[in-house]
This record gives sequence, C-alpha cells and structure tokens, in this order.
Amino acid sequence: MLVLNSKNQNHPISDKTINISQSYLRKVIDAISIPRHYIYEKKNNLKVRNWIKKEFETLGLYSVYQGEYDNIIATYDGIIMSECKIIIGGHYDSVPNSFGADDNASAIAGLLATAKAIKDIYPSLPIMFVAFNREEDGLLGSQEFVNTLPISLQKQIKCVHILEMIGYCNHQTNSQHIPEELPIKISNIGDFIAIIANRDSNHLIKNILKTSQRTQSRLKVKVLKVFLGIEKFFPHLSRSDHSPFWENRIPAMMWTDTSEFRNPNYHKPSDTPDTLDYEFMQSVVELLGEVVLEELE
Repeated sequence: MLVLNSKNQNHPISDKTINISQSYLRKVIDAISIPRHYIYEKKNNLKVRNWIKKEFETLGLYSVYQGEYDNIIATYDGIIMSECKIIIGGHYDSVPNSFGADDNASAIAGLLATAKAIKDIYPSLPIMFVAFNREEDGLLGSQEFVNTLPISLQKQIKCVHILEMIGYCNHQTNSQHIPEELPIKISNIGDFIAIIANRDSNHLIKNILKTSQRTQSRLKVKVLKVFLGIEKFFPHLSRSDHSPFWENRIPAMMWTDTSEFRNPNYHKPSDTPDTLDYEFMQSVVELLGEVVLEELE
C-alpha cells in the first residue's frame, strides 16, 4: 500500500463554486504538448513526467511516482491514500510523433486545474489525482495501478473519473460521428461532453445531470449508461483508463470529447494546442469539480 501522508483532516463541503482559469489550462497544455511516447520518445516522456509532478507540488499537493511505468499520484496535504474516496485520472503519454494536445494533455490540464480550484476552496479533501503513463500501450499504467489497490480502498471508492480528451469542440453540422456498431443516437454536432458509465457507476449519472442543470447551462452533456456488462462486446467503450476499474467492479466513468469520432487530429502531428476550445474545456472541468464536491457530501 502507498501512504502519501500521515494526517487526517475533515472539512465540510459547502456550496462554493468551482472556478477554472482558461489561461491555466492553456499553460499546462502548452507545457506538455510534445511527442512523449513512453518508448520512442523516452526523454520527452520523462520531461513531462517530471513537469507534472513538480506542478502538483507547486499547487501544494503531495505527489509520488507509482509503479514500473511512473504513474503520478497526488493528494492534498493531510490525506493518505487509504482515506481517498474519489479518484480523478487521465494519461500523460502520447502516441509517437504526436504533440498530443487533446490526447491527452487536455486531461492533465483538467487534473491540475481541478486540484488547484478545489484547493483554493478547501485545504484538504479525500481526493486522489492520478496521471497514468502508457495508456497508449494497452493501458499498462492504469492496469498496474488498479492491480496494486488494496481491496479495502477499492470498496470505499465512490467514483473514479477518467478524463480522455476533453478539449475539442466543433459547432458545425456533421462534425460528430459514432462507432457504427453502437446502438445509440446522438447529435451530429460535436459540441458536447460525453460521459460513459457502466453497471457499477450508472447510479451516479443522475447527480451529474442535476449538477449540470444547476451550474452549467452553457455546457451540453450527453451520457451513455452501459448495462449488464455488455461493454465487453463493444471495444470502443473500453479504450481508456477507466477500463481496468470497470474490470475490477470499481465505480468509474469516462469523460470524453469522443476522440476520433469528432477530432480530425486524433493521433496525428496536428493535435496541437491551437486546435482546442478552451472555453469548452473550462466548462467541462468546472462541471467535474462541482460533481466531485457533490459526491463528497
């Protein structure tokens, strides 16, 4: 078991508002949008790894490397890993030869911005932030992380929120597509955030929609509830770091702009910071922060 710190502090959750800075999101994305595949761009992968850990610490969180692939775990001062009830995660590696701004620097920006915004309101809450490595190599980092989680911690986790490309928005007709095999209907305009849950996290969707209606009138939210474990028949539903949590029956969901079904720069050198919509991303991360605070009530 990893112990990140030793003190326990309890802080009441109030109705204070989460505020996310677009300029901070852009700062993070600009800093880490370099080709950074774990094997083929090892020096850049290490450079980004070090930058993220240092940034967590600059924000006042305690952070450690975890596992063979250098996942980065961060918690607020006074919180140990075994006390955490919420996990927010996303991967920091990229495919070779891609700047990976949306995939997945946008998620790391979301992680750091959420950590910063919550700390500005509450000194310490039982939230664990995890930046995974090697998602692009078969989810190796998140799989290793889940495999090392003590059963007691797995049972107390209320929800794992995995961010997988949250920065691309397109208001044009026919900018949004869906996998042909999925029996769902959604808008053909790519201006929403999609949240995908399964049998162990579907019960949390109602709260997300209520929070969205209360706080985020400008953000469109589309949800997909997957029932009866049928995600195993639709590989597109399990392509990110939420999948190892689903496999271990830990409540988890993925927040995504739907990757290649919207973003034409997916896994290409053209996935650069200037292609992203920072107002859209700001709304997504603000909703995430509000949802997490609601889940800790």
